Amino acid sequence: MKNITNNISSKVLLRWLWNSSKGARGQAALNTIIGLLDVACQLLWVLACKRAIDIATGECEGSIAITGCVIGALMLTEILSRAANRWIHAVIGTKVRNRMRLKIFSRLLRGEWLHLQKHHTGDLINRLEGDVNNITALITETIPAAIVVMVQLLASFALLFSMSPMLAVSVLVALPIAMLASRFYIKKMRRFNREVRDSDSRIQEVLQESLQHKALIKALEQNKNTELQLTNLQEKLQGQVRNRTKFSLGAYSFTQLGFAAGYLIAFMWGVQGLATGAVSFGTLSAYLQLVGLIQRPTMDMSRFIPSIVSSLTAAERLYELEDIPEERQGDAVMLNSTAGVRFTGVNFKYEKESRTIFDNFSYDFPPNSCTAIVGETGAGKTTLIRLLVALVNPQGGKVEIYNEEEKHNSSTLTRCNFVYIPQGNSLISGTIRDNLLMGNPTATEEQMRRALHIACADYVMELPEGIDTELSEQGGGLSEGQAQRIAVARSILRPGSILILDEVTSALDEETEQEMLRRLTSSQTGKTLIFVTHRPAIIKYCDKVLRIEKPQAT
Repeated sequence: MKNITNNISSKVLLRWLWNSSKGARGQAALNTIIGLLDVACQLLWVLACKRAIDIATGECEGSIAITGCVIGALMLTEILSRAANRWIHAVIGTKVRNRMRLKIFSRLLRGEWLHLQKHHTGDLINRLEGDVNNITALITETIPAAIVVMVQLLASFALLFSMSPMLAVSVLVALPIAMLASRFYIKKMRRFNREVRDSDSRIQEVLQESLQHKALIKALEQNKNTELQLTNLQEKLQGQVRNRTKFSLGAYSFTQLGFAAGYLIAFMWGVQGLATGAVSFGTLSAYLQLVGLIQRPTMDMSRFIPSIVSSLTAAERLYELEDIPEERQGDAVMLNSTAGVRFTGVNFKYEKESRTIFDNFSYDFPPNSCTAIVGETGAGKTTLIRLLVALVNPQGGKVEIYNEEEKHNSSTLTRCNFVYIPQGNSLISGTIRDNLLMGNPTATEEQMRRALHIACADYVMELPEGIDTELSEQGGGLSEGQAQRIAVARSILRPGSILILDEVTSALDEETEQEMLRRLTSSQTGKTLIFVTHRPAIIKYCDKVLRIEKPQAT
């Protein structure tokens, strides 16, 4: 994945974050209000403690009992406000994260297929999980907390300044230095965080692919090589984290020295004033508490910086997904009667390939026809399917779907007219019923039984749980042939008059293949059938054969 860290300005990312914060601003506002209430309680606590100590030492008159009740009320308010904050974080925070994840996930589902192919699935999952969590934490927690600590810093400084202007100024000596260093720190940390997040995505990719193809890895005895690949990536990630931590700790230690010096100044200032009688015990206590209230938000801001930088990195990675163009959206265009598909002068090549797949290609799949598409591997059969269902669009010429009454350029809006049965095992985890209803969510029990019969999958009804039998990932527990037949049944349930059957008998024995083809062709009369195949047995069921050959190299 191309690193674009230096190509996206912070201003652009902040604008994107603001637009992305819709739906999360309510939680951010609640967190801010509760945080400000907590700050008010802390400042009132300082004054109440000072008064209690001064009353106890005879510096002023008053009731210790009343002061104690005030302190108790402040403690109770703080406890309740922090409990409310945890509730908001756990309940509303989850809702906000889910909403943002769903929004980005929906955007990916609507994205153009070719552009989605540029991103590894593991990387996309990593962004949907880790990066979305970072962004929602920034919007709903970090930014409100930063506002709160700024208010706490200013309010504490103002209160301390009212007691001792010189002490207040001396405590903040380290702040300007930290502000000057922050620009360099943020730039460096953005680079470190981008490297770490990209490495983390790469690890996710290896984990996903290895577990998805675990049978292949075992069969090829690639366990050690796969473990070695993961180990190397983890060592790379560990080194990047080590470098980031070194830099972060160095900056943190430098800031801590400044804070320690500020606290020491306040302590010695107060002790000296106590020795000369210039301040009371209550005032000394207030000095030390206020210094803590000033330094704590300053320290918090130093901790916020890595969090903000990490969130900016996450924003960059999610912002990249905005570049994925969406497929055409709108109302589906379903033709009323059986449709055909016509290619006219189609030119197509993939972006990264110099080889042209189709050059001025023309062909007609008339309504109610049955066509076999054959050709050597790499000739373009898979690309032809993608053009049919508008996963890719021709760079020249046109693909039209038509019948006697109307015709339309093939697009995502006409995809509803196609029933695509992909080759191989395409089942998902869940019950067989869940898989069948993907073809038609409103299918009845009788329709599902009929589809299973056409696909020669009657064995399903003999299973202990029938169509409610649970399947693991990719139809685990079934043979390839059994899984392939359920996939065929699922597609038969889908409305649409053009059936594209891609090597649908590749995992079947000859007898089952012949029976399925007989049932398919006899039950799907009145529809346009397109078989993509290497199997000679299928050709005899078709009235047309399209042979695709690789274009000659020039």
